[in-house]
Amino acid sequence: MSALVMTATCFTPVHAEGVLNIYNWGNYTNPKLIEKFEKQFDVKVTMTDYDSNEGALAKIKAGGHGFDVVVPSGGFVQAYIAEGLLMKSEPNSMENFRNVDPRWVDVDFDKGRHYTVPWHWGTNGLAVNTGVYNGDIGTLDIILNPPKELDGRINVVPDMGTLLPMVAVAMGGQQCTSDPAILKKVRDALVAAKPHWRSMEYGSIESFANGDYDAALFYNGASMRVRQANPKVKFALPKSGFKIWMDNLAILADAQNVENAKLFMNFIMKPENAALNSNFTRYSNGIVGSEAFMDKDMVSAPELTIPDDVKSAGFVEEGCSPEIMRLYSAIWTELQQ
Repeated sequence: MSALVMTATCFTPVHAEGVLNIYNWGNYTNPKLIEKFEKQFDVKVTMTDYDSNEGALAKIKAGGHGFDVVVPSGGFVQAYIAEGLLMKSEPNSMENFRNVDPRWVDVDFDKGRHYTVPWHWGTNGLAVNTGVYNGDIGTLDIILNPPKELDGRINVVPDMGTLLPMVAVAMGGQQCTSDPAILKKVRDALVAAKPHWRSMEYGSIESFANGDYDAALFYNGASMRVRQANPKVKFALPKSGFKIWMDNLAILADAQNVENAKLFMNFIMKPENAALNSNFTRYSNGIVGSEAFMDKDMVSAPELTIPDDVKSAGFVEEGCSPEIMRLYSAIWTELQQ
């Protein structure tokens, strides 16, 4: 870490102008963050949304997209790098890199951070309207063997990289498994459970808050936003295993506005800017010192705290091999039918 800090003067932000084209998850960027960046650097930002890692990667691979930066999850960063889709922008030499929490510097998907910087990190668990169901919500049985109160009232985020690894771990396997016996258990459990779900969708914060369903396999920050609209919605992490993920900002290899992209990368590593984004999305950000600028309810939010009794069940997201991804994709394709 000290060597990285010593090189932190290699990149110095300057006044800029022009444009920046950002490709990011929908509803995942604070408009005030963009306004601040535009005003500070005289750069016009255009935002384009996506709703899955798979869809974003496919669009980038196809070329001709016109984007400068993208925000892949940790499990997909190596796929981007292997395809030559990311610029080796060396964010570890930027002024504000010194603010990155040491736990998020030497990550498996980008050792030493040569391509990416933290955007947000969080967990996947169960969000349940406890006014409808008051039993144990810290279990995958909420979606795999739903209680009658929740039957037909469940949403599952259509994220293969979340759902299949969590079920695989619950079945006694690893998050990236090629064990035929485990894969069969995963497939059978999900196929049997799906008829009891109402939907599989991402854009579900408003739907959940409006009472369109009463339970979900969900993201912790999104669950917090639902709770703010309906205090009866509680979030829990399954003791059978839950994913700890990080989404990361990266500059694309064919970016047309590289200097502006580097300015934005450095900009989001400043604690007050990371906090500005977190206050909107309700996720942690991996930037030391940001807590001082966060809304008070963020600091002690139950959704952003991993309870001691389940800490050992958490597993940090990793990228599965192409072979395992093919096996998972076969199950996923069947589940979508």
